[in-house]
Amino acid sequence: MPTYAYTARNMAGKTVTGSIEAANEREVAAMLSEKALFPSKVSASDGAAGRSLFGKRTRVKGQVMATFYGQLASLLRSGVPMIRSLNVLGEQATDPILGEIVRDIRARVEDGEPMGTSMARYPGVFSDMAVNMVRAGTEGGFLEDALERVSTFTELQEDLKGRTISALAYPVFLFSVGSIVITGLLVFFVPKFDTMFDRLRQKGEMPWYTESLLSFSNVLQSYGWLLLIVMIVLAVFLKIQLSSTAGREMLDRIKLRIPVLGDILMNLAVSRFCRVLGTLLGNGVPILKSLEISRSAAANRLLSQSIAHATDNIRGGESLATPLRASGYFPPSVVEMISVGEESNSLEKVLPEIADSLEKRTFRRLDLFVRLLEPMMLLLMAFFVLAVVLALLVPVLKSSTSL
Repeated sequence: MPTYAYTARNMAGKTVTGSIEAANEREVAAMLSEKALFPSKVSASDGAAGRSLFGKRTRVKGQVMATFYGQLASLLRSGVPMIRSLNVLGEQATDPILGEIVRDIRARVEDGEPMGTSMARYPGVFSDMAVNMVRAGTEGGFLEDALERVSTFTELQEDLKGRTISALAYPVFLFSVGSIVITGLLVFFVPKFDTMFDRLRQKGEMPWYTESLLSFSNVLQSYGWLLLIVMIVLAVFLKIQLSSTAGREMLDRIKLRIPVLGDILMNLAVSRFCRVLGTLLGNGVPILKSLEISRSAAANRLLSQSIAHATDNIRGGESLATPLRASGYFPPSVVEMISVGEESNSLEKVLPEIADSLEKRTFRRLDLFVRLLEPMMLLLMAFFVLAVVLALLVPVLKSSTSL
């Protein structure tokens, strides 16, 4: 439940400040009245918005949110009043966090607060795009259409995320299993051969690659715990570094330089930007505000900087396509379509088409990349296992022939 900070006066006229948990500001006033306090100022505490009863930032699955937007649009289109619609959705919500939030929004809307403002109190649940489209729909009288578009957009984004994860799941699984198998061989299997090769070692007939393998295996067995601690410390250090602005920018730069995969990631970021921008413009959100929101939706700081530069150009009365072309991150075909959309004043229609086309092409490339990656990883695992086996088998054959 949100926490509210208040300033009030008691019966003696003395100013009293504090904080209190309540569903909405009206409930705060009622609770203070019971304590014989007369509030002069009530405001949500910092960080209160978007937190659950457990004091943690709320997160709701994208598919659940898509269903919520679609159901709310259907209820409103059927003539059900907003308060009643929110009450129904709050009671039947399958996600308890969403149910709690919807009930709080219903209470705020009932008190006269615009729905977009109430949604903005929960940034962990309602995206900037959804909030601004609801605001535009409320002001323009097309709230049902705005909610339907948010629902469709959210479903498309979840489908995009799901397809990307499912495509990369098997290669990640292969890499994990392969790493475990090879580590197990080096730590538990290889050291057993060390004493068997003492005779060859004394004769100076031990192959160098077998000696290197045994030395590496002994290091892992003796100092594996230390290496594990170093890896954990390094992982924590990297996480801290990547949480900074410079670290995230460096990571985005590295990702884009990965052969093949870098182009795929950039095209997916561009398609997200185009879809968000087109959806916002199609719902009457001003272009500068739309660019600001879609800039963060791209999820790539380098691309975000290019979009910020384009926003400055638009403020100066220039076109959107010119700075996007100069950035070098947008494919020439995409820039040309944006330019044509600007000239024909149909940018809100062109951008979703660009996103659809770009996603189809990108997923074809991603599918091909994964198809090639799987056998390459299997061959790499087979190579390491074969190298270990040969490094142990050659001395065994030598020792048997020398008997």
